[in-house]
Amino acid sequence: MFRNTTERLLHTEDPHSELDWTELDPYNCTLLYNYTAAWNWLSTYHPAYLVLLSVVGVLANGLVLYVFCLQRKLCTVADVYLGNLAAADLVIVSCLPFWAATIANRYHWAFGEPMCKLVNVAISMNYYCSVFFLVLVSVDRYLALVRPMCQSRLRRASWAKRICLGIWIMGFLLSLPILFFRKVKYVAKAGVTACYLAYPHPDWEIQRNITNNVVGFLLPVIVVAYCSRHIVIALKNGQIRKTPGVRSERKATQLVLTVLTVFLICWTPYQVVRFLDTLDYFQVTPGCLWGHILDISIQLSTYLAYANSAINPFLYVIVGRHFRKRAKEVFRTMLNRRLTEKSFLTVNFTSSGKLDTQRIQCKQLVKQTVMIQCEQLVKQTVT
Repeated sequence: MFRNTTERLLHTEDPHSELDWTELDPYNCTLLYNYTAAWNWLSTYHPAYLVLLSVVGVLANGLVLYVFCLQRKLCTVADVYLGNLAAADLVIVSCLPFWAATIANRYHWAFGEPMCKLVNVAISMNYYCSVFFLVLVSVDRYLALVRPMCQSRLRRASWAKRICLGIWIMGFLLSLPILFFRKVKYVAKAGVTACYLAYPHPDWEIQRNITNNVVGFLLPVIVVAYCSRHIVIALKNGQIRKTPGVRSERKATQLVLTVLTVFLICWTPYQVVRFLDTLDYFQVTPGCLWGHILDISIQLSTYLAYANSAINPFLYVIVGRHFRKRAKEVFRTMLNRRLTEKSFLTVNFTSSGKLDTQRIQCKQLVKQTVMIQCEQLVKQTVT
């Protein structure tokens, strides 16, 4: 997801260096100094931002997965999808420290080519998976509220788990170009060993943008919008409210709609900028300033998009009443187990202490008895 081709790496250099900057700038732009200053500003603050996202995201998503895995009640279909969404978010935020270290080191990749491929495939793969899981949870809410009498296999937890497996595989297949074309190479002009996408032809970049826009955003948004519209209508329907079990479904639906809204807020800017980048490739919007604005905008929108992975767990706690209830049950059970274990150990320790004391007392009693018998025997012998 990071826009870090060789040209972008070169822009992090000092504008007063001996490099021929007019050669590096495709539009021979006179605003290159300000452009370089903007990249230096990004490189200064973004490592700390990415580390913060990673720490918060790992702890929060780890807590969500812990609750989903240890809850006593059987997982619903929505739980399965939201649990897999938390897993995808956890993988994304776990990969951010690698890029934080790289940006802090002036885009020098120090982790080798295998990690270059693995980290970026994981980020791309889990982005697609996150989008598809949101689509699935929207469809599940649609079936629960709009078609409550419809007995569909999609509303079975066993089928939901199989579908999730298929989503993970699909996300990996969509990320195969990154696996094939991510390279680690020394860039002499920039003086760094860069991890970047070395596409064999510029058309690959356009294909990536279109796939990202259409498969990773436009089609899912259409499905989500359709489901959400009918869900909102169903929630306002008085007859549906009287249907048994709809009240609990409404609470779960409020959480889902909130997660979807935050997703759109975080990811729409990135998708729009990617679309504008495609237009820029075809010179629909040519110009030096426009190209530079796009480069900076792609980076900023990318970091906003990654924030979504750290925000989702807090939505579960703030909006999800059922999740809060389950979290309390899980931690209450865990606390009771620890208290029980401590009590058991204390009882065992006390019991073993008493047993040892009784053994010592018995030994002393035996010794005293033997001594008395010996003294009596000696007296009898002397007499």
